[in-house]
Amino acid sequence: MTSEELKLNVEKALDEIRPFLQTDGGDISLLSIENDNLVKVQLQGACVGCSVNQMTLKSGVEMTIKKYAPQIEQVINIEA
Repeated sequence: MTSEELKLNVEKALDEIRPFLQTDGGDISLLSIENDNLVKVQLQGACVGCSVNQMTLKSGVEMTIKKYAPQIEQVINIEA
């Protein structure tokens, strides 16, 4: 899988997650993919400072991204 294909797959995963975050007044954006195995995202809106955002990140976002791009090992949130 090329870097461009990887980015497209990660974006597809985020598109699947985004409606759930937006329902709660939040959002997510892809900042970067490093070494083809680390995804950096930024939670936005109501997701910033939410007490369950780490759980959302691990169980929701990371799991969904790995479904689309199995080589991804970790997803981290970069605070604004």
